[in-house]
Amino acid sequence: MVVNLLHKGKIGLAPMEGVIDALTRDLLTRRPGFDWSVTEFVRVVDTRLPPRVFYKHCPELTERPVATPSGVPVHLQLLGSAPQALADNARQALALGAISVDLNFGCPAKLVNRHDGGASLLRQPDRVYQAVKAVAEALDGEIPVTAKIRLGFANRRLAVACAQATEAGGAARLVVHGRTRDEGYRPPAHWEWIGKVRHHVSIPVVANGDIWTLEDYWKARTLSGCRDVMLGRSALADPWLAPRIRHWQQTGERLPDTTWAMRASVLQEYAALQRQHLPDLVVVSLVKQWLAQMRQGNAEANQHFQRLKRLTDLDILLESLVPHTTAVQPYEPA
Repeated sequence: MVVNLLHKGKIGLAPMEGVIDALTRDLLTRRPGFDWSVTEFVRVVDTRLPPRVFYKHCPELTERPVATPSGVPVHLQLLGSAPQALADNARQALALGAISVDLNFGCPAKLVNRHDGGASLLRQPDRVYQAVKAVAEALDGEIPVTAKIRLGFANRRLAVACAQATEAGGAARLVVHGRTRDEGYRPPAHWEWIGKVRHHVSIPVVANGDIWTLEDYWKARTLSGCRDVMLGRSALADPWLAPRIRHWQQTGERLPDTTWAMRASVLQEYAALQRQHLPDLVVVSLVKQWLAQMRQGNAEANQHFQRLKRLTDLDILLESLVPHTTAVQPYEPA
């Protein structure tokens, strides 16, 4: 099942609001695997936001190139519904050095949807079109506009129409999460439906959703027909998933499963970076948040989560991550 190197496909790191920030992007992209990443969304309502808001969500804008420290490009994401406001903020992003503007039509959060953002626009494909068109015209080809959608809001009836709306509006690439908004994150993701969408547009389509293992990656590519995929929750659950996929693409060899000690080393490095500018109590909460993501589909990580979840002292938590008899493998670039 070795993918031809000419068609090995790219891997994107998905945005996750309140979870994947610049430090997390840094850690997850230190080992070869990811080809691009997308920021948490910048919420656009009705005005052009000041530069500090963009720098908060995408501190990489201060760097040239706009990338993680290991060189993985970082694309800035906007979420909103007012075409003119989105256009104004896209121009602001461009002025600050953004290399791409991604539009979020996939967020399923009830609060976001109640305020006319994210997946709520999927009920009206013309609104998706107008939003993408306004941004594409504002950017005028200087940098690309891309988009992310789900397979619909309550059902899949408008999935193809929404995808076609992004292309007609000027999107250069489309990420499709293989569930509707109402399906949330309940399995399964419908990779075959991503394939149906792909057949009705000519721009590249990226498959997203429920790619937790190397086998999932191959199934998602096979059923969707997509070359490229995007990983979100699974990249947090297993920080070695993208490197494992990349290694398999290049060699046909399967790397050993990720051990708990390897996961723990990521958490320890993450805590060390975060406590440089955040109080320990906040860092404890962030470490537990990531630990909770790691337990998905992994019984060993879940056991450690249950063991550690009530600890409130950061030093004790970090010391307790791995039993003293277990050697921790440092999380360093390959």
